[in-house]
Amino acid sequence: MRHFILFISCVVLISASSCRKDFSTIPSYGNLVFSKDTVFLDTIFKNIGSATYNLKVYNRGPNAITIPRIQLEKGSASNYRLSVDGIPGKDFTDIDILAKDSIYVFIETTVNSNNQPTLLYTDKILFDNGESQQNIDLITLVEDANFIYPGKDPVSMRIDSLRIDGQATTIKGRFLTDTELIFTKEKPTVIYGYAAIPSNKTLTIEAGARIHFHNNSGLIVDKKASLKVNGTPTEKVIFEGDRLENRFRQTPGQWGTIWMRAGSKDNVISHAQIKNGIVGILIDSIGSASAPTLSIQNTEIYNHSNFGILARETNIEGHNLVIGAAGQASLAATIGGTYNFTHSTFANYWNKGIRPLPAVLVNNFFQYTSDTGQEVTETRDLKAANFINCIFDGNNNIEFIIESADLGGIFNYTVKNCLIKFDDTNNVFEDVPEVDFENNTNYSGIILNGNPNFRNTQESDFIIGEKSEAVDKATTTSFNFDILGIDRTTNPDIGAYQHIIFEDKE
Repeated sequence: MRHFILFISCVVLISASSCRKDFSTIPSYGNLVFSKDTVFLDTIFKNIGSATYNLKVYNRGPNAITIPRIQLEKGSASNYRLSVDGIPGKDFTDIDILAKDSIYVFIETTVNSNNQPTLLYTDKILFDNGESQQNIDLITLVEDANFIYPGKDPVSMRIDSLRIDGQATTIKGRFLTDTELIFTKEKPTVIYGYAAIPSNKTLTIEAGARIHFHNNSGLIVDKKASLKVNGTPTEKVIFEGDRLENRFRQTPGQWGTIWMRAGSKDNVISHAQIKNGIVGILIDSIGSASAPTLSIQNTEIYNHSNFGILARETNIEGHNLVIGAAGQASLAATIGGTYNFTHSTFANYWNKGIRPLPAVLVNNFFQYTSDTGQEVTETRDLKAANFINCIFDGNNNIEFIIESADLGGIFNYTVKNCLIKFDDTNNVFEDVPEVDFENNTNYSGIILNGNPNFRNTQESDFIIGEKSEAVDKATTTSFNFDILGIDRTTNPDIGAYQHIIFEDKE
């Protein structure tokens, strides 16, 4: 007991000493220095909290000071929230700063909805009182949007989960209603959870529409359902996360995926940008034997934490397609299927960790562990994997692999007039016929390890310059315009872009 009392006494003494102000201060006289005179909180959606921003407040003088009051001009009604020296609130008194020292003020906001489509929300942080008062402006652009939320149980308030094929899942979300099956450009659409397109229904997304996904959210195209994305060269359709602040512009993994389930059909994506998710497009559909499950053209897919497109035994037709950085592969065309890509650029310059796969992987098999614990490999027919006038490049040594589990079945592929990065320095693929570019008749017109001369790989700018070895090396196809609408009828270049002459940097 004596030891316990001694312990408590020590705690009390330490607490008392830590709370004691053991230095003297003078009042602040309006000579504070700030790291910025205006804090711009970028753009946010109504009802969605901003990121946290900081303001540094300096005491440049030789004496410790006390700021009598720090407050928001709009007081408790303000939509801004502060944290001063680690304490949250909207109004603070007697804040000390040592001589030649500083404190942080952290700022956040959530602006409630109103009838204005956009508004500029402002306030001020006031330091001190009277003639010594200084202030810092706070500015936030707030956008209105159409919000799609999953339902909630009225009693338990538990968020609803989707039922797929009549079975309960753990996927939070709901099916779209008939009145929600057209997304327009009038307002952005913000999706919480997974919005699913019901069987025998079509979601049409009009030119200029913006679709934003919250964390762990996405879009599901159910069996017999369809997705039509109708962007134009001047009004692209944008799919991205719901964090609009500039710091999230190149942050992958902000949302889930666009999942085209087995049996979805006639999906079309034109003139779109799909960026910053986990998997840009996950496509399982076998669909019609005669028509592609997904036809995708003039579309850019950037910066996904796993895959740009992960395709499993499906049918895709794509041209003028650009798929950039992804943590696994830009395109994984797996478990067989039918794949036809023309004038496409696959350029994986992932810089957020080690990437185990090439920019493009094609195979005809999948592996699993049986109930008896055995590793089982099963194959599906690779009916076609045709790549014409494509670029395969990135920051790995090997950026194109096509591999077969030689267990019989169809295995058809053609790679023609393509620029391929494949630097097998360790001769790992020396005896693999599928990547024997010189002695395999499935390859023709290949430029091996050529310079694509991209304009800026770190900004996902894969326009090629006049020094590119892809210039004038494409074979003529029916796709006479590049992704930017530039005519390529004569002297077409390999890839999604016709080359330009880069401006000299000063």
